[in-house]
Amino acid sequence: MRLLVAALFCIAVTAVHAQNTPVGLWKTIDDHTGRDKSLVRISDAGGVVTGRVEKLLHPTKPNPLCDKCRDDRHGKPITGLSIIDGLRPDGKVWDGGKILDPENGRIYTVRLKLTDGGRKLEVRGYVGPFFRTQTWTRIE
Repeated sequence: MRLLVAALFCIAVTAVHAQNTPVGLWKTIDDHTGRDKSLVRISDAGGVVTGRVEKLLHPTKPNPLCDKCRDDRHGKPITGLSIIDGLRPDGKVWDGGKILDPENGRIYTVRLKLTDGGRKLEVRGYVGPFFRTQTWTRIE
């Protein structure tokens, strides 16, 4: 019985902690169509948050490549591509990193902020004083 209680406690603590960080799997939404676009896996390695495209939900062609990327990601498959890098916690946000938009190859400064009790993620990309915000939904 004690083992069961201990296991349930560990699961509950892990679930609560996961809701307080952006670490997990997130569903993105296409800005133009409003449809589900992809699944992005956000990870934390030593306090640095990164993110990769885990799955494209409605690709226009099989295994699309990042043809518009202007760095070493050019020509690489979008599935598995690292699109978020270098974020660190700063109070209630994760800041100081970059995000790649594989559709246009542009790299933006990015800030992440959890909303709706950790069920939503506000992803704000900046170029100078201009920004665009997307809201991603937590899958796990």
